[in-house]
Amino acid sequence: MKDIAFMELAIQEAIQAAGQGELPIGAVVAKEGVILARNRNRSIGDRDPTAHAEILALREAASKLGNYRMPGCELYVTVEPCPMCVGAIVHSRVQRLIFGTRSDRTGAVYSVFPLLNAPQFNHRVEVTEGVLASRCRELLVRFFQECRAGGEVPKWS
Repeated sequence: MKDIAFMELAIQEAIQAAGQGELPIGAVVAKEGVILARNRNRSIGDRDPTAHAEILALREAASKLGNYRMPGCELYVTVEPCPMCVGAIVHSRVQRLIFGTRSDRTGAVYSVFPLLNAPQFNHRVEVTEGVLASRCRELLVRFFQECRAGGEVPKWS
């Protein structure tokens, strides 16, 4: 039940991102059922290639915890994390990753680059996928349909 509730919050963040012309991805960091941080993609608005929802949420949570290591923390994200975000997840020692839908372009848990639990890493992350998957996927599909239809298209360059 808590997985659904926290993913709902991540979806709210993703919706806000889309409203700002950003790729609709949202993230929430929680520990022992308490939300430490929530954020959304802001790369375009912040002019920062590292401003992914996961990175921003992990930064805020680390600041609140007073430590870059986050044992016992769970990261909820609407879309399978990319390689950069997987690196941050491993280095932060997040205990569990929960994501909605896979990314067939940049997914670094299962889809494209199965990095998250690579045997070379000394930290293993428990993974739960598919929480509210259809809603998470629909956000992406709608976003790209609107871009192709000539709606508000973010400036990628």
